[in-house]
Amino acid sequence: MQAKKTPDPNVIHPVAGYDKEIYIKPAITDPNISVGEFTYIADAEFDSHVTHHYPWLGDKLIIGKFCQIAAGVEFVMNGANHQMNAVSTYPFYTLEGWDMQPPKKSDLPLKGDTVIGSDVWIGQNAVILPGVRVGDGAIIGANSVVGGDVEPYTIVAGNPARPVRKRFDDELIELLLRFRWWDRSAAEINSLIPILTCGDLEKVREELTARL
Repeated sequence: MQAKKTPDPNVIHPVAGYDKEIYIKPAITDPNISVGEFTYIADAEFDSHVTHHYPWLGDKLIIGKFCQIAAGVEFVMNGANHQMNAVSTYPFYTLEGWDMQPPKKSDLPLKGDTVIGSDVWIGQNAVILPGVRVGDGAIIGANSVVGGDVEPYTIVAGNPARPVRKRFDDELIELLLRFRWWDRSAAEINSLIPILTCGDLEKVREELTARL
């Protein structure tokens, strides 16, 4: 805590005098987007980072708490998908002058909601494709294209994104998923910062175990 201020998830600009980083939750206007407290993006706005998100499809973008989203990240939603069970993928129905009604949802390759866990770091210019689920604590490398699910506390990178390695051993990952520090009060999280930022993982393991 700096200058006796308390963290406020309802402010848009969490860094005084700097408008190129915002908390996303208070800036959302789309009812099909849900973002948890203290998740930020390195930009002055968020809407342009969610593309092909058409209300009639009803798919949702759900992002957890304390995520860190770099500049240039794009969340591609299901509206980007074209009909693939016919001989042409051309979307006549979206363009003026063509005699085609919108296809049934069952004729479109819909992938469902896109769900990002908490404490996820998404690197610069990464692309998250429709229906992807990213687990808590994962890291997405810069310029990655993520078309498949990402396990919790796993680093992925590349196009298509592939697992690089797990961040921690299975025991510590399970402990972190049980502890869910991001669901605790701001005051408690402040007290946990020495643990959350400690590089001595054995000490972290002991401290978290003692607090469960």
